[in-house]
Amino acid sequence: MPDIVALAIWVIAGVVGGNAAGELLKGDYDLGPGNAVSGAIGGVIGALILQVVVPDLEGFDFSPILGQVITAVASGAVVTVIAGAVITRRRQKR
Repeated sequence: MPDIVALAIWVIAGVVGGNAAGELLKGDYDLGPGNAVSGAIGGVIGALILQVVVPDLEGFDFSPILGQVITAVASGAVVTVIAGAVITRRRQKR
């Protein structure tokens, strides 16, 4: 179970990744405020998966936190892109 500081770092990094993906994909794929929400969810899930897959990146030292931040940013961006694609596809079917 992550501590509150690590969880806050993951959420913030995920929000950054989600907003960056939203800025890059303006137009149909942009979720507006949903970029931050999907990014935060993706950041937390990605960092938790990273800790399970690579146990050496667990903990609160410089290297593990750096790896977790990079993963949270990337997974936040990925979840935002996937959510944008799904929502855009559903809008087009209507």
